[in-house]
Amino acid sequence: MIRHLKPSDYKTMPWANGKGVTVEMLRIDVGGAVKWRLSRASVVEDGDFSLFPGIARNLTVITGPGFDLTGPMGTLPARPLQPIAFPGDVAMRAVGVTAPSDDFNVMTAADLAKPQVQVITAPGEFAAGGTLAIFALDAGRAAGVGLGRHDLLLTDAAVQISGPAIVVRLW
Repeated sequence: MIRHLKPSDYKTMPWANGKGVTVEMLRIDVGGAVKWRLSRASVVEDGDFSLFPGIARNLTVITGPGFDLTGPMGTLPARPLQPIAFPGDVAMRAVGVTAPSDDFNVMTAADLAKPQVQVITAPGEFAAGGTLAIFALDAGRAAGVGLGRHDLLLTDAAVQISGPAIVVRLW
């Protein structure tokens, strides 16, 4: 199975807290609840993150200087191309925003195995297992498919990737 999504396939919607906009690239629901959701958003000022009870979150800053996430579990540095994971049902706040930062988000049902999120900047090969979601940070190729910047490729097969990307293994 290979599914290739382009920015023209994505949906734009307001944040749950109304303070920004999300670009939803992929959403899979089971029984009326989110199983997986891949999206992009911009953090442009200090502020509260939306709460998502029952959801595990993973965020990777893809442009901009980054910021810190603070909450009851302490401070998590959200730095460029360094994935960070946190629970969606814990109040988190972006602080130290000095310039806009765009981020790539992975949300999964909290009862699933945690996704593996990896940033690659050199060609790599990934074995089959679960579903691989490849988010192209720039033009490249994956599974023999040409990818444009911010395209998303989904596959359940082993894959070779030539360009910079975020690779997510979902279970």
